[in-house]
Amino acid sequence: MRNVDNALPAPDGGGLSAKGLPAGSIGILGLVVIGISVCAPAYTLTASLGPAATQVGKQMPAVFFVSFIPMLLVAIGYRELNREMPDAGTSFTWATRAFGPWIGWIAGWGLVVSTVLVLSNTAAVAVDFMYLALGQALARPDIAALPDDAVVNIASCLSFMAVATWISCRGLQSTKRVQYVLVSFQVLVLAWFAWAAFSAAADGGHPYSIPVEWSWFNPFAVESFSQFAAGVAVSIFAYWGWDTVVTISEETTGDRRANLSGKAATLVMVLLVGSYVLISAAVVSFAGVGTDATGLANPAIAANVFTALAGPVMGPAAILLSLAVMSSSAASLQSTFMSPARTMLAMGHYQALPAKYAVVESRFKAPAYATVVSALVASVFYAVMRVVSENVLSDTITALGMMVCFYYGLTAFACVWYFRKQALTSARHFLLRGLCPGLGGILLFVALIRTTLDSMDPAFGSGSHIGGLGLVFILGVTVALAGLLVMLYMYRQYPAFFRGEVLKKGTPVFSFDEKV
Repeated sequence: MRNVDNALPAPDGGGLSAKGLPAGSIGILGLVVIGISVCAPAYTLTASLGPAATQVGKQMPAVFFVSFIPMLLVAIGYRELNREMPDAGTSFTWATRAFGPWIGWIAGWGLVVSTVLVLSNTAAVAVDFMYLALGQALARPDIAALPDDAVVNIASCLSFMAVATWISCRGLQSTKRVQYVLVSFQVLVLAWFAWAAFSAAADGGHPYSIPVEWSWFNPFAVESFSQFAAGVAVSIFAYWGWDTVVTISEETTGDRRANLSGKAATLVMVLLVGSYVLISAAVVSFAGVGTDATGLANPAIAANVFTALAGPVMGPAAILLSLAVMSSSAASLQSTFMSPARTMLAMGHYQALPAKYAVVESRFKAPAYATVVSALVASVFYAVMRVVSENVLSDTITALGMMVCFYYGLTAFACVWYFRKQALTSARHFLLRGLCPGLGGILLFVALIRTTLDSMDPAFGSGSHIGGLGLVFILGVTVALAGLLVMLYMYRQYPAFFRGEVLKKGTPVFSFDEKV
């Protein structure tokens, strides 16, 4: 590993600079595959269909589509910022350039913490479906029930986390090769599942099946705005992760200003919305939104919907869906490490975190230290949450949705503010650098505020609470306060960054070794 004392110094004059990551490592296909891998459609759907259906019922397909709109608007802002400032720090770097070091640092915190929350969940889902697949293959229901034991669950999750960390520390090439196989498999199985669910519902083979109605795609049919906002917060989780492809913009092929990462992010979003609307409609049609054994409003299946639906929908082939969710979760677990690791790498590089985070391992050219720290924090978080709440997946997914709304929305506003002087110079700039990201940021912050207020209710989310306050609210507030405390500590340790001497507001000065 490169010695910390030899880490690449921060740029002179507050400009942007390379961080030792290997340029030319990945093209457009690899970016799209990694983007889908992080979003993990199979894992995401099994974890979010239940909470979303609980909030909005049959309008779940509409809410998945509506949630896509602010994310697409924000993705446009990401694309414009990445065109101007391609940097692994993304939200951290851009918010610092737009608003200054304090807001920039907290934007980076929001991204890193969101990722830590989801890392623990992806490992948990991978474990659940690994044992389910083994139980199905061996006709042993007792094996499928092993994750119910807290000790087995936590030990298995930490083992998955360790393997994923090892692969991630071996660099982008190892990550890319693993993802091609895992992503292809889960996409094919999900397509099969959607077809089988629609077919079974049409044949009347399930007692609670209902025919597809146009009202399912009408967001105004949701009973209340609170339910709608909560549904959006949960559904936004389904799209979270596409920005990972932007954090590896320094490692793409060709000219960084060609904005390959920005184009890949937009393509990933479009592919995801089609998949989510289709599959959510198929699930509602087959299972309904009741509280029966396979009903989507049944709290017993909310955390892992596909566990209950795999057999009734796919019959003997149910093991394929279990394997698809397991591979989806494992793939996401492994590729998701890239986002916090590169964000912390940038924060260390620009002296907003200790210099150890700026170290790039010499053999595989990967930010190994930052990756290991992410894994350790995620592992401890999951172990604690598994003991505190039996509904850890449901609660942390909703809390994650709040964090995502925060840092995505803040980055969208950073785009508007950074390009404010250009907004009226052309129709393109007004639309793509002002109106779209600004509207996306507003929509996400409205969902954030509404969900935060509602989450104070002890009945919110899974119903877990401490002292009369909902666990989701406590998680959100704890994460926010922890961020402020850590930021104040970093200010005392590394005042140069917070004085604006390392990464300055305004137009960046590039000092990349390669042409940008």
